[in-house]
Amino acid sequence: MDLYPMKLKPVLKNIIWGGTRLANEYGKGELNQKIAESWELCTHPNGTSVIENGVYAGKNLDELAGGKLPVMIKFIDAAQDLSVQVHPDNEYAAKYAGEPGKTEMWYIIGCEPGAQLVYGLNADYTRGQLEDLIKAGKFESCLNYVNVAPGDVFFIPAGLIHAIGAGILLAEIQQNSDTTYRLYDYNRPGADGKPRELHVGQALDVCIKTKSEYKNPRTGAVLSECEYFSVSKQSSISVEHSKSYISVICLDGEGGINCGRERYKIKKGDSYFIPAGADFNTAGNLDLIITAPGEQLNA
Repeated sequence: MDLYPMKLKPVLKNIIWGGTRLANEYGKGELNQKIAESWELCTHPNGTSVIENGVYAGKNLDELAGGKLPVMIKFIDAAQDLSVQVHPDNEYAAKYAGEPGKTEMWYIIGCEPGAQLVYGLNADYTRGQLEDLIKAGKFESCLNYVNVAPGDVFFIPAGLIHAIGAGILLAEIQQNSDTTYRLYDYNRPGADGKPRELHVGQALDVCIKTKSEYKNPRTGAVLSECEYFSVSKQSSISVEHSKSYISVICLDGEGGINCGRERYKIKKGDSYFIPAGADFNTAGNLDLIITAPGEQLNA
């Protein structure tokens, strides 16, 4: 396989809570288009990245990679509150959804003043207590709300109840899974005018029912590391013979990725896939999110 930085075409998702920032500030879709999620690196049945440049232009990333990659990366623009939801772990997801579980992390790119998100529960609850609160329409009373600011990082393990609040723009790095169980959706209608489906039984099967306290996992350039992904925020990167593929997402600025004798332009909103074994470095005024599968980024 030719080793060069492969620019990826985003997979755009229009969901009722999406805003226009991804279109207007990051060049996704058409001007003023409502985009909830822009899948920047994905090899999933619900969305697969397509390579835009070089000898593999037009090919699906999963075809080139020989199947599904373990990580998915997204931009998310929440103009409205997302549903209160939870994701299963690997064992539950394999049994009932036929795919991996979903542990994820969020990097807050921007937010409106006073923006909040849900990070777990504000106390310990039994399953019966949570069921009663949902039935009574009072589920919001048990949630742990956290104020957010640009640069904040949230690690969301499988089983943690969570919800992105209105006015938040973030980057999400996650396991390659699209299984979500909604617990609560503010009784709002979906695109068809009917209430969106809830998955209370499955959600209560998998959710963490003890109190959660938020602690920012960021340490210097490193945003988050776990068995599934390693993520850092850097202004530049230089890699020789990488042991795994690396994702480079540009949050701001413009510059280039140098590989061999070639230079590939990169600007705000761009997503590049660097194959394992490639030598490359970046140059320019850049604000980058760098991701590798597992705890391999600095290997």
